[in-house]
Amino acid sequence: MTIRVLLADDQAMIRGGLRLILEDQEDITVVGEAADGPSAVELARRLRPDVCLVDIRMPGLDGIDVTRALAGPGVADPLRVVVVTTFDLDEYVHGALRAGAVGFVLKGAAPALLIEAVRAAHAGDALISPSLTLRLLRGLAPAPAPAAVPPDRPLSARETEVVRAIARGRTNQEIAADLFITLSTVKSHLTAVQQKLGARNRVEIAAWAWQHRLVDRP
Repeated sequence: MTIRVLLADDQAMIRGGLRLILEDQEDITVVGEAADGPSAVELARRLRPDVCLVDIRMPGLDGIDVTRALAGPGVADPLRVVVVTTFDLDEYVHGALRAGAVGFVLKGAAPALLIEAVRAAHAGDALISPSLTLRLLRGLAPAPAPAAVPPDRPLSARETEVVRAIARGRTNQEIAADLFITLSTVKSHLTAVQQKLGARNRVEIAAWAWQHRLVDRP
């Protein structure tokens, strides 16, 4: 199956570089490009790509507004958005994730990380640049630690293990290997966890885990 990607960046050179990286992969194709926020929203809604790669700073609408329009709360049929940016700022990371992004990758990252982020988004997973993860998680888990607030339907022991693994950035395949369960079982646990926590994606699951101290601080 080919993963259809939309690129949104106001610099033609950046879009060209991203296209070269992505289309060097047999399973990825770029179906459209946008140079500003409004065009990105219009093109994404019309083409319905599998993954949208969106820059933070663009004319008209910034990347967070674009993300919110395509994947935010209240969007009936949300798209999968990965924010790709030069700007390593906490406010952008938190803003993008709250707006519904399923990934956040720095432009200076290795091409393999960008490709992995696209594939993860397409598979329903999420990926954040490792260089941002420590700061992000510290921001999600401020001291002093609050008392953990359990969901209305408590997590099972196995579901808790899966949540902890997600909070540590493990993929579904890695969780399956670590816990000696099948990939389909991992996905079943994820579905149950999302329903119990009211989480839209694994980024929100990870945020909940760190906020409620299910994982030791790094």
